[in-house]
Amino acid sequence: MDADLSTEVLFIGGRAGVGKSTVGAEVSHLLASAEVQHALIEGDNLDQAYPEPWRAGIDLAEQNLAAMWKNYRKAGYRRLIFTNTVSVLQIEPLIAALGGRVRSTGVLLIASDESARSRLAVREIGSGLDEHVQRSAAAARKLAAEAGPAIHRVVTDGRTVNQIARDLIALTGWPDTQNGSM
Repeated sequence: MDADLSTEVLFIGGRAGVGKSTVGAEVSHLLASAEVQHALIEGDNLDQAYPEPWRAGIDLAEQNLAAMWKNYRKAGYRRLIFTNTVSVLQIEPLIAALGGRVRSTGVLLIASDESARSRLAVREIGSGLDEHVQRSAAAARKLAAEAGPAIHRVVTDGRTVNQIARDLIALTGWPDTQNGSM
């Protein structure tokens, strides 16, 4: 593997119920169909613990990302799809965790309150639905207010997952998966 090659990363952020994981999986599927080497990391899993490490000021997500990406790079990967609610607000520390030269594209997925609630109702079958909906709405407000102008905003309402994924791939400048070119 050429260590001089930079890492290219697509950061996908957004409120709960916006479709981050689903869109990330579709981007991965389209890239795999075009035989474009890449990795997909669900950032929410990197520090999923109780008590929450980030509340105690422990950068466990960044440490775990650094360890995982080191292994991916060693195996020859240089493109990464990274999903996490607030990834678009934490691009600099995440880039630092990846190490080396990094070219990033940040995308904030946006959904209406109604769409997010509908999607969460399918996923959250226990007593926590209302809590998830409230936290999702608060996250949407925070993300809208704090995501900088360099972050691309992509609305998910009324669109297929495939359409959204193709838009995200186009934003990265990665190989054209629609025409099969590499």
